[in-house]
Amino acid sequence: MKFRRQQLEEVNVNLTPLIDVVFLLLIFFMVSTSFTKETHLTIDLPEAVGSPNPELPEHIEIMISEAGQYSINARSLADNDRNTLMAAIRQLSQGDTSLPMVITADAQTPHEAVVRAMDAAGQLGFIRLSITTITPRD
Repeated sequence: MKFRRQQLEEVNVNLTPLIDVVFLLLIFFMVSTSFTKETHLTIDLPEAVGSPNPELPEHIEIMISEAGQYSINARSLADNDRNTLMAAIRQLSQGDTSLPMVITADAQTPHEAVVRAMDAAGQLGFIRLSITTITPRD
């Protein structure tokens, strides 16, 4: 009796679906992972080196004390509210937003007070804004 030998089929593993699943898992984890940027830097703010501006003929100067109290052109404001600050700037400038504005803040002034003054000036339309600095001591 003659048995016919069966031919062995070559075993193939189709890797295409496996690669698809791996890529889908990779995309899922990339999208669902929340990336947090943690930086622990100590920042030393620079001092300005250069020649000071000549005296501005007419300008608005906002001075901010260490406690965050505002004064505009050497006149103190009643409170630290943004609306009070905006009203005082509006009254002093008489609507002329082309006037240069100088912000002078104490070194220990909270950052929030300086940003509030810059925000008030920006909302009123002032574009010529500068911040005073001191020259470094040698």
